[in-house]
Amino acid sequence: MTKVAFLGLGAMGSRMAKNILEAGFELTVWNRTASAADALVKAGAQLADSPKSAALGADIVIAMVTDDAVSADVWANETHGALTGMKSDAVAVEMSTLTPAWVAELKTRAAARGVALVDAPVSGSLPQADGKQLVVMAGGDAEAFEKVKPVLSATGPTHHIGASGQGAALKLAVNALMGIQITAWAEMLSYLGKQGLEVTKTLDLLATMPVCSPVAAGMSRLMVAQDFAPRFTNALLAKDFRYLQETARDSETPIADAAASIFERAAEEMGKENVTAVIRFYE
Repeated sequence: MTKVAFLGLGAMGSRMAKNILEAGFELTVWNRTASAADALVKAGAQLADSPKSAALGADIVIAMVTDDAVSADVWANETHGALTGMKSDAVAVEMSTLTPAWVAELKTRAAARGVALVDAPVSGSLPQADGKQLVVMAGGDAEAFEKVKPVLSATGPTHHIGASGQGAALKLAVNALMGIQITAWAEMLSYLGKQGLEVTKTLDLLATMPVCSPVAAGMSRLMVAQDFAPRFTNALLAKDFRYLQETARDSETPIADAAASIFERAAEEMGKENVTAVIRFYE
């Protein structure tokens, strides 16, 4: 049986780990706050006290954390990092939203220990994670991808995007496109309300039109309902825009830059709230 270690049990990671466990894989988990693993342990997972100990003997080690700095500590710390515990024929899978630059460095560090790396971030939020419908965008060596595909497929449809780092690059584009839509719809919903239209009824009509994507419809309904409960926070999306800007220095991204400025402000003023809270800026 394939042995899997899962590192990082936040809102997304805990759901993804649960799906992997339910798919029948032997699972060891680690989280900085150990109590986050209680339900998984009760369901049959083993709890490790560090990323290194979780990785010992694992065939596949997966991380789902917040940013480059946490990823570096979880994987590459010489005392407790997962790479120090991995066997040479294992595969490291980084599913966090990170910069391609850090993914490239992590690949080099993994290769120095004989470990292959697949960067495999996901598109989707909590409902998709619960429903095993996250879209996995994997970059890396094709052989390594085939080894991890059965495990990643337990979380949702899994696609090999291309070379190492290209999964990370695509994920930043996906999140930027989402953020651009959110800010645009926040502007237009506010405009329509100030023109005297009944916004809920108008949104029902707009949602039937080609101009409205599923994510725009869903986020717009949350904005109209003033539902800002954290699903994907302003702080996280602002981080993702910063990563995109770092990566896209040789590209023209004025629209993304404008949206980035909105979410940077949102991160400062309401960082723990959902991205839908940006509509407050237009009211």
